[in-house]
Amino acid sequence: MSRRRPRLIATDLDGTLLRDDKTVSDRTVAALAAAEDAGIEVFFVTGRPARWMDVVSAHVHGHGLAICSNGAAVVDLHAGRRMVEVRSLDRATARDVVTTLRREAPGTAFALEFTDGIRHEAEYPPLHFDASVAVGPAEELLHEDEPGAGAPLLKLLALHPDLTPDGFLALARTAAGHRATITRSSPTALLEVSGLGVSKASTLALCCAERGISSDEVVAFGDMPNDIEMLTWAGTSYAMGNAHPDVVAAASGRTVANEDDGVAAVIETLLAAP
Repeated sequence: MSRRRPRLIATDLDGTLLRDDKTVSDRTVAALAAAEDAGIEVFFVTGRPARWMDVVSAHVHGHGLAICSNGAAVVDLHAGRRMVEVRSLDRATARDVVTTLRREAPGTAFALEFTDGIRHEAEYPPLHFDASVAVGPAEELLHEDEPGAGAPLLKLLALHPDLTPDGFLALARTAAGHRATITRSSPTALLEVSGLGVSKASTLALCCAERGISSDEVVAFGDMPNDIEMLTWAGTSYAMGNAHPDVVAAASGRTVANEDDGVAAVIETLLAAP
């Protein structure tokens, strides 16, 4: 742990800040508020889309911003989840990735996360709490003439029913990693595909640069492969006690699991330091 108090805390949500029931504990709420009171900015940095941010909207202080969709959007939670910056995935690139994964991993089903909602293939399991804008083949959903085609594409989601999560990630990165950023945050074989160079880390770096904050002044927390670049970029980083082994290897430190308020435990220690 750095002896110097950080200027910014960047934390993932699911499996990190949130408990397994998707709530924020009272201890964590208090720790976040104390950090803000001490002059430390807090950024939520998540793979979640903006419409899933209600769970933490009440706990954003100061700037009110969050980084969503693995860095593809910067969202103002004080202004009704308005997107203030979008780093989109080119539709032609997304079509190329779809073609490649259909060839290399037959049986893959796709969903598309646009700024105005999600579209998915019939084979892609619908989310009971998240109504789809449209259903159809990914190639058609990516067509410029499709209704809502003016909406920027944030992420392509690719789900395989049989491959292991890490095996599918390795296969996809080998086949298409030169065209896009490919990562994962789910315990299932669900990949998240963003524009090349778009990640939690690169968008966080842009937000920090706007504030004159260096990576050495950032403390980051995460638990899954989509957090690795952010944890590596930050001057000080913590893998959760429940983190993926690759995340543990990438982080400079480790805290207890999300169920045990690992983020709050570190913040309390940071604020207690002279």
